Amino acid sequence: MSEEKKIGISNSDRAHVLVQAMPYIKRWAGETIVVKYGGNAMINPELKEAVMNDIVLMQLVGVNVVLVHGGGPEISGMLKKIGKESRFVGGMRYTDAETMDIVQQVLAGKVNKDLVQLLENTGGKAVGLCGLDGSMLKADKLPAAEDLGFVGEIREVNTKIVEDAIASGYTPVISTVAAGYHGEVYNINADVAAARIAAELGARKLILMTDIVGLLRDKDDENTLIPVVNVSDVPKLKRDGIISGGMIPKIDCCVEAVRRGVERAHIIDGRTPHSILVELFTDEGIGTMFY
Repeated sequence: MSEEKKIGISNSDRAHVLVQAMPYIKRWAGETIVVKYGGNAMINPELKEAVMNDIVLMQLVGVNVVLVHGGGPEISGMLKKIGKESRFVGGMRYTDAETMDIVQQVLAGKVNKDLVQLLENTGGKAVGLCGLDGSMLKADKLPAAEDLGFVGEIREVNTKIVEDAIASGYTPVISTVAAGYHGEVYNINADVAAARIAAELGARKLILMTDIVGLLRDKDDENTLIPVVNVSDVPKLKRDGIISGGMIPKIDCCVEAVRRGVERAHIIDGRTPHSILVELFTDEGIGTMFY
């Protein structure tokens, strides 16, 4: 049996894919793209491998990738090991002092360094950072109707350490803990942090990897995907109930990023292998784009 039949794609098909990608490779070379990495793509080994390959490929063709990551399941797993129950208020983790210690250890330690090692083993160059490094993220306690403990609201973003890493040829891998103004450390929502970092870097794109296909006109029908949204239409989509529940904070992050100068923000399905490459380097794209 020929090699082409075994893998199910002809050499001409391969060539077509590369030719289609070429103008996009030229467009994004030298540009900065911030990817928020979370959800199932962070847990499933095959999806994780696909994401690492995507990022290394982007780096090799000259795209400056900044990877901002969460780590909720790993934090919950460590809390369970020490016999502490995870508590959520309005979808956000209640973070007392002991939980904050675990968040910092797990996010800035194990999860961050595991991702750096994965990228390096895949052939990339990566450096692990957190919001404490170079005073990248400064925060106050998040004002909320119900106390959330050490959950922070970003007040300042200093991206010099990120820019230095990019200039040296590294992909910065960022965990989202932030420094308070009086010695505290705060847990920051990774979507929010990615949006602010993207804006301060002057990134061309913000990509939020999620466990959904994008914004749906009917949340129970994946065929009703809305591929493009002008941020000025978001209030009406909220009033009509199309943007609701857990989608609200994610879309608010996209709107915030665009209003702060990011050209495009995307919500894409991280359950689809190589979804980042599909978004960047194909005519079709994927998910929902906000502009």
